Parts: sequence; C-alpha cells; structure tokens
Amino acid sequence: MKGLSTRNLKYMQRFARELHDQKIVQQLAALIPWFHNCIILDKVSDTDQRLWYIQKTIEHGWSRNILSHQIELGLYGREGKSISNFDNVLPAPQSDLANQILKDPYKFDFLSIGKDAHEREIEKELVKHIEKFLLELGAGFAFVGKQYKLSVATRIILLIYLFYHLKLRCYVVALRSWC
Repeated sequence: MKGLSTRNLKYMQRFARELHDQKIVQQLAALIPWFHNCIILDKVSDTDQRLWYIQKTIEHGWSRNILSHQIELGLYGREGKSISNFDNVLPAPQSDLANQILKDPYKFDFLSIGKDAHEREIEKELVKHIEKFLLELGAGFAFVGKQYKLSVATRIILLIYLFYHLKLRCYVVALRSWC
C-alpha cells in the first residue's frame, strides 16, 4: 500500500491501541469516515463519550465541522439534562424522547451581543443566525416562526418562537409570558 503519511500511520496505530474492542471497530467506527474517527480520537478521551459521538455522527450524518463543533460545545454532557415536566404530562415513549432532545444549558456563543443584552436584541440575533440556532437546538427541529399570540380561555400567550419537532411530531415553543 502506498501514499500513507506518517501522521495517518500514527493515527492508525493510536486507533488500534485505544479502540481495540472489535464490536466498536466493526459495528460503529467503521461506519463513519476515517477523519471523523481522527477528530474523536483527538478531542475525546473517554470511551463511552467516543461511542456516543460515533453513534450521534451516524444517526445525524454530521460533517467533520459539525462533529468538531458538537464536541467543543460538550454536547455529550448537556443533552437530555434539562429540567422538565415531560414525565408527568406525556406518555412514556414521548416523554423519553422529549427529555433526550433537550440540553442544559444551551450555548449561544455565536451571538454577537453582550451579557446585558435585552430580550429583543437576543431574539433578533437568534433569527439572524437561525442555522446555528437550529444546530444548537439539535436534530429534528424546524423553525415555524416568531411572535405568535395564542388565545387560551381569557388569556393571551405570547410565543417568542414556534418550532415543530419532526421526531416528536409536536410543536415546541419558547414562551415570553402570560397576559
């Protein structure tokens, strides 16, 4: 075999040393491109986390840039960690899925605003960066719109954002307040 760089040979050696379990190599790591494996080797040291990122890459078809971005933002430690009432208000399969899709905290470092920004400024910046915003929310979210008013009984609910989640098959809202 020709054309293998020293760097690539070192990655191959490290890959064989650190991911020696046949199940991992044959069933998971072999399903993603080689340089995705290299990113995971470089940026993630814990075996369980490596497996998780490999599975998510397969599930969502992440590019190298998206994979790298998700690792840098620590998605493994944030996904499914939010506090919710889903277990009480949704049936078991749906509540489990709803809990899995939420993160705690969400990171909006891509916004070019200061810490003292007002809600309207944040809202405008999020819409301006909608693609990055949806990537941070996670797979399955579709942006429906902003500034919706809903009438419920005698009250008006102001929705900042309205999303539809494709896997949950339901709407997900960001509320402003009850009036």
